[in-house]
Amino acid sequence: MYVGAAMAVWLFGTASPSGVAWLRTLGAALILLAWRRPKAAAWRGRPLLLAGTFGVVTAGMNVLFYEAIARLPLGTAVALEFAGPVTVAALGSRGRRDIAVLLLVAAGVVAIADVRWEGSPAGVAFALGAAAAWAGYIVLGKRVAHAGNGIDGLAVGFAVATVVLSPLALGTGAVWGRADLLIMGAGVGLLSTVVPYVLDQVVLRRLGRARFAVLLALLPVTATVTGLVVLGQVPSVVEAVGILAVVAGVALRSSKQ
Repeated sequence: MYVGAAMAVWLFGTASPSGVAWLRTLGAALILLAWRRPKAAAWRGRPLLLAGTFGVVTAGMNVLFYEAIARLPLGTAVALEFAGPVTVAALGSRGRRDIAVLLLVAAGVVAIADVRWEGSPAGVAFALGAAAAWAGYIVLGKRVAHAGNGIDGLAVGFAVATVVLSPLALGTGAVWGRADLLIMGAGVGLLSTVVPYVLDQVVLRRLGRARFAVLLALLPVTATVTGLVVLGQVPSVVEAVGILAVVAGVALRSSKQ
């Protein structure tokens, strides 16, 4: 997912962040439709409404996230965005151990963020908006998975989102004249959307929303490492401590199973 995000950052020089997010949605829709070829029943009634809502919310989350990483380091933006899954997990928690895990993970996320609020308030606002959309992604994704549509629902959802968010294509003008950039845009859709979201649908059928959201705590760690290796964004000592706290929280939650 975050290798794809790093590729998206490289595209920001020739397309707007929102435009790159739309290219990601388009690429994912084309790949999923060619692979799954959803049946006619998936394109009408309640399945269409559920999948379409999920697709628009997810694509909106990606737009907000790309606007955030255009202004903030990758690890910082992901850490802020993680406020959404933490909230979902908190609402689904039952025991003291769950609460302790959430507090540990939340403390780690805050440490990873190390946000300089005065540096980019717009970046922080976009990241927090993405956090709210991410919470919606978890809730709606669980419904799509249990509705039995699964990956077909993803294909329909991203097709709907591509159409609904098509005005964002205005920010992609320079990309269409270069085959290498178009291939990179499709690669972002494959790496950041198709592969991880298909896996999410498999996992969501087997896990509750709370457990799934806590496991997502690994994402700020992945984002920080990817930012270091691919983009040269070196984490501070405080961020490194936060990574260890997040890993400890996930390990503690997993040991309960």
